[in-house]
Amino acid sequence: MALIDLKNIAAKEIAKGYFAKLIHTEKMTFSFVEVKAGESLPEHSHPHEQVSIIQEGTFQLTLDGKPIIFEEGQLVIIPSNTKHSGHAISDCKLLDVFYPMRDDYKTLSNQ
Repeated sequence: MALIDLKNIAAKEIAKGYFAKLIHTEKMTFSFVEVKAGESLPEHSHPHEQVSIIQEGTFQLTLDGKPIIFEEGQLVIIPSNTKHSGHAISDCKLLDVFYPMRDDYKTLSNQ
């Protein structure tokens, strides 16, 4: 088992205004994201299943054309290949978990 200290991981800008500390296991990617109020994430999809957990703040996720506002302590499950976009209503901290591991994020990280 590896002990990882997030303080020692440099954040990478994964989309305009979205800064993530990326952790990869053999089969999953964990993305600890900080985003300032007002930043938006364009609509996209990917083959990975995704669970988004709000650790701080209020975030609007549009999932398959339907807006969902979620706050601290809530999570949203995004099925594989489902179109989604996002907008930070306030400053936010999110944890996104992807299965399987995201190779595109692996190329961004030092891990």
